[in-house]
Amino acid sequence: NEEQRTKSINTIMRPLISAPSDEKKFAKKPQKIPFMQPRRGKNHQMSRPSNWLITGGCGFIGTSLIGHIQKTRPGDRIRVLDNLSTGGREDLSEVCGYIEMPRTTYGLAGVNPVELLAGDIRNYETCEGACKGMDMVAHLAANTGVGPSVSDPRADMESNVIGIFNMLEASRRTGVGKFIFASSCAPVGETEPPITESKPPKPVSPYGASKLAGEGYCSAYYRTYGLKTVSLRFGNVYGPRSKNKSSAVARFFKLALKGGPMEIYGDGNQTRDFIYIDDLIQAIMLSAEADLGGEVFQIATCRETTVNEIAEKIKAMVEGETGRKVEILRSGPRQGDVRRNYSDISKATNMLGYAPVFGLEDGLRETFQYFKNQKPQ
Repeated sequence: NEEQRTKSINTIMRPLISAPSDEKKFAKKPQKIPFMQPRRGKNHQMSRPSNWLITGGCGFIGTSLIGHIQKTRPGDRIRVLDNLSTGGREDLSEVCGYIEMPRTTYGLAGVNPVELLAGDIRNYETCEGACKGMDMVAHLAANTGVGPSVSDPRADMESNVIGIFNMLEASRRTGVGKFIFASSCAPVGETEPPITESKPPKPVSPYGASKLAGEGYCSAYYRTYGLKTVSLRFGNVYGPRSKNKSSAVARFFKLALKGGPMEIYGDGNQTRDFIYIDDLIQAIMLSAEADLGGEVFQIATCRETTVNEIAEKIKAMVEGETGRKVEILRSGPRQGDVRRNYSDISKATNMLGYAPVFGLEDGLRETFQYFKNQKPQ
């Protein structure tokens, strides 16, 4: 099986992987991924309408997921649990109408398919109440990013470890059928890419450690209690609706369009695997449909891109359309960042039918149009 898997990876994925011979020289990569229709394999189900609980549903990924569910599965009901610390009511209202429910009242009311519960995953009673009547949990709420975890590791732990424990235990006690966890490549830490699910985790940052704990609890709740958990290790996601994010693509667009310099931490030769939001939503939906549990999947594009490359592309787009000169500044490297990072996605391709569609140029262009049309804040 191992020999067959290796052959499959070499055959399918080699054209997408362009690992550099050194850190400062990178082979030219194709700009657009050929369109591939996601295939549904033997593991797929979920034909009947479902009740979803989406934690962090007012955020970038959450609102994008809600918009997709409402377009493709109009019979589904959605409940959002969010503490409104990043995304808020205005963000949710951009994608759907909703009813805000008191914390003491739980139950999909009337015909409105979306409920909002303002509450915190660190409170167990809130989590259990939110899970009642739900078929599916998409656990997106988290303390996100390496920087905040380095500055305040306790807050990171409380949100990402206590939070997921509360959600898993609430899901178990209320009979939730499927639990999808938004993890990250950070649990693996500093390693020679491409990152696979089988590489030993050695997290560098507190953020990576907290996400690793979440993956561990997901595995335990599947193997001990039978809760069908799926941990998705997201690459660096970008796209429309990311105005509240501070990750590289969103931050660069916001800075460039405001006329300020784009700040790069370190020399900019660190690499990441940038995934467009629509491709990430595809992975969540395929995971929801898949009849499996206790699995971890790398969800990215299997393409390695330097931060310098991203910055130059964004600089060219903004300068080309606005005529405004955009500067790039470099500051010291951030504590906890890894040097190279991109993912082998063959497990997700083989087991879920996951196939990223958006190339980097197309994704950045869509994102640029979104930020260009945002009102100044």
